[in-house]
Amino acid sequence: MKAMLINQYGQDSIFEASDIETPTPKSGEVLIKIAASSVNTVDTMIRTMGKDLPLSPDTPAILGMDFAGTIEALGEGVTNFSIGDEVYGCAGGLAELPGSLAEYIVADSKLIANKPTNLSLKEAAALPLVAITAYEGLTRAGVKPGQKVLVHGGSGGVGHIALQLAIHFGADVYATGGGDKQIELIEKLGATGINYKETPVEDYVATHTDGAGFDVVYDSVGGANMTKSFDAAALNGHVVTTVSMCELDLTVAHFKGLSIHVVFMLIPMLHNFKRETHAQILQDLAKISEAGALTPVIDETPFTLEQAGQAHALMESGKAMGKIVIQNT
Repeated sequence: MKAMLINQYGQDSIFEASDIETPTPKSGEVLIKIAASSVNTVDTMIRTMGKDLPLSPDTPAILGMDFAGTIEALGEGVTNFSIGDEVYGCAGGLAELPGSLAEYIVADSKLIANKPTNLSLKEAAALPLVAITAYEGLTRAGVKPGQKVLVHGGSGGVGHIALQLAIHFGADVYATGGGDKQIELIEKLGATGINYKETPVEDYVATHTDGAGFDVVYDSVGGANMTKSFDAAALNGHVVTTVSMCELDLTVAHFKGLSIHVVFMLIPMLHNFKRETHAQILQDLAKISEAGALTPVIDETPFTLEQAGQAHALMESGKAMGKIVIQNT
């Protein structure tokens, strides 16, 4: 099969088209012919940082975590899928798990699910990592009808999914963005947009919550921005973060009695820990999508497998609007 290999990590690393042996599924695995994959920030981090990240695979490496495609072979013991099923998932591209920038991938059947019937394979490939991340954070924070939820980075990969799911769960949803295009997308998806460059935290807290703060703040920006999340949260509120590799003063969080939820959705893949939870979440997400409550936003720039490097470059530029998808077919 054709695969895009990384032979050396670093800022100048390149993908090289190579012909390698098509993998064979082992017990509990399935062989999937990949129709499309999508690029996530963690993919570009692995490519540039290499072994500085403990989750990076040895080179030569096949990167790429998200995919959608069709099952072509079943490993021993797999009874919940059939050959020909269209599936989606996040199942490789780190540690010892080969990734999705190839014509085929062997995936643990616990990490995949049948794709939403209302989405194309291209659309489904845009969902797994960001959607599982958004779903996990919101459910851990216990989002429920009537709550006020703030999503930082509402036009980003995780953020644009989190705001849709929060709306589906019955919350009154607000989201921050840094420009007219971002605010336009946020409001198109059904949330109230807040331009964080123009409106200070205390002002939008006063305007939208009468100064009480938001019940849940989903911070997909993280880092230093988490202090803004603490300021925006209500007493005994919840703050969800996907980027918490930093040092912060938790004084405000302490005096507000905040619960902080760190979401690192790669744990099941990295540690073979409760992988079946990802399959269950993907099944739930498919139902939500089929109900019309979840649609991925996809950047309009098309990429083929051979253009994986260009897709990564667009991701790193920060100019993409929505998820970047690479199509094999």
